[in-house]
This record gives sequence, C-alpha cells and structure tokens, in this order.
Amino acid sequence: MRNDSFRNWKNGFETMDGGRSNGEHTPGKKTPFGKIFGIAALVLVLLILGLNSTYEIKEQEQAVLITLGKAQAVTEPGLHFKIPFIQQVRKVNTTIQGFAIGYNTEHNEVNEEESLMITSDFNFIDVDFYVEYRYSDPVKALYASQNPMDILRNISQSCIRTVIGSYPVDDVLTTGKNEIQSSIKEMILKRLADQDIGIQLVNITIQDSEPPTTEVMEAFKAVETAKQGKETALNNANKYRNEQLPSAQARADGIIKDAEAQKTERINEATAQVARFNAMYEEYIKNPVVTRQRMFYEAMENVLPDLKVIIESSDGNMQTIYPLESFTGSNDDDTSQPAQTTGNAADDTQNP
Repeated sequence: MRNDSFRNWKNGFETMDGGRSNGEHTPGKKTPFGKIFGIAALVLVLLILGLNSTYEIKEQEQAVLITLGKAQAVTEPGLHFKIPFIQQVRKVNTTIQGFAIGYNTEHNEVNEEESLMITSDFNFIDVDFYVEYRYSDPVKALYASQNPMDILRNISQSCIRTVIGSYPVDDVLTTGKNEIQSSIKEMILKRLADQDIGIQLVNITIQDSEPPTTEVMEAFKAVETAKQGKETALNNANKYRNEQLPSAQARADGIIKDAEAQKTERINEATAQVARFNAMYEEYIKNPVVTRQRMFYEAMENVLPDLKVIIESSDGNMQTIYPLESFTGSNDDDTSQPAQTTGNAADDTQNP
C-alpha cells in the first residue's frame, strides 16, 4: 500500500514537472517551476544589492564610510550610494546628549560613590553634576578609542574632584557655583583636547550640592540663615547711611561756610584795626601830647556817650566840644554829631 501511494505521488509530480505520466523525463528541457524559481532568485539578489547600495543620513547624524578598512567621514545629510558588501556605513548621532554624575536618573537616587567629595577645608559634601556633550568627529569617536563615553566620564569625575577639592564648602554650597562650573569646564576641555577622541563638551552644571548627613545639613542651613541675616543687616545699614549722608554733608558744608565767613570777617576786622592803629600812630608821631589827649577824650566818650568836653585856654577862653571827631578820620559812633565849639576859632585850632 505504501509503495503504491509513493509511486502514484511520484508519477503525479513528474507530470507537473513536464515529464511523462509513466515517470520518464526528457533530458535538457527546463520546466516552468525552474524558470519561476530562477527569476525569483534573481529579483531577490537585485533587491539585496539595491538595498545595500544606498544609505540615508539625517540632519542630526553623521556617517563613517568604511572601504576595505579605510574610514571616511560623510557629513552631508541626504541619500548616498556605496558599493554593496565592500563598503560599510556606521552612523553617529551628533545631537547634544548628556549624562549625570553623582545621581542615578534611572532609579532616581543619589550615587554616593560619585557624589561624595571633600572640600579644601576638609568638609564632606554631596555634589551632583550633569554633563552635556556631542560627537564632533565621527571617525575619531568610532576608532580613536574603544569607549569614548567612559573616557569622558572618567575625565569629568577627575576634574570635578580636583576643582571641588580646591574650594571651601561655603563656596560649593552657595556663592561659588558659577566659578566652580567654569573651572571644571575649562579643565575638561583641555583634557579632551589632549585625548582627541572626537567628543566635544558642551556644558557642565551643578544640579545640587548639600551636606551628606541630616545633622550637617541642618547646621549648614543655620549658617546660611545667619549669612542671610548678616546681608540683611548690612543692606539696612547701607540704606541708613545713604539716607543720612546727604543731610550730614549739608550740615558739614554749612558749618564750613560759616567758619569761612567768620574767618573772613575777623581778618577784615583785624585789618581794619591795624589800619586804624597805623593811622593813630602816624598822628602820634606828629604830636604825641595832643594825640594822647584825644585818645583819652575818645575813650571817655565811648564810656560816657553824653560827655561834654570843656577846655580852658591860657587866655581864659572856654571851648566846648561835643562830640569829638576822631582825629584819624574814622567815625566809630554812628550817632555822633558835628563838633560844637565856642570861643575863638584860632584858639580852637591850636588847642584841640
């Protein structure tokens, strides 16, 4: 039974293949099934060759074309051609990428091995960084090193610890973050230029910085609060100073001007007294006796404003002088009246 079934199946297959019903086959004659299989194989080979002869580069990508082991960068986006099975293409993403140091973004937790550092004043602190980078040379990024990302991470950690170790803890926590970031970035760029691995650092920023324990954190918060209070007090003091300085300066200017006026007045007064003394001295040189008498009369007139001076001459004539005129030519008393005389005019001129 089995042999008869196999024989019948074989005869049927030979019939479909163009053979005779009795199982005989004409040699050298191609069957329709062979033609279809050959055409399908040819189409498949052409399709494979066609798919392997072109490649596309997107705007955010660069490619490396490898021809028998020789690498060449292809930077222009669009559709490009290559020799199938001889040339190979490896693409590199040139967009800005990044990774965290000191913080595990997948598990959302702090990585103590990376974040824990020591400052220049021997304090421990947890600092988290985020590094942004991009591939600048696709050939070097693929062939200059086995794993450029590990090199960049190791360089970043080394530079971070070096810079953090040169700053006190207060600067790391508060006011020195921008300066620290700039120093770390400059150091990483220099190290990457020396390594020349085809990676460019875009930026590095401090995400967070805090003491490693709760007690220390609370102490630093208290210190920060005290510093803020200090700043507030200084600002208030500066405000009060700015408010008081103009009025104080105005009062000082007024005092100086009054002093200058008093100085000028006293100088003028002293100059006038000197001039008066010189005039009196000149008159005294001319006639010392008469000058002494006139000085006596003037002094008495100042003491006794209503004083009347009566002079008796040798011939018996009487003279009344009221008030006296200063023999120096100056009138010290604004209320003085012209001199009144009695007797002979000649005696008046001879006897003052």
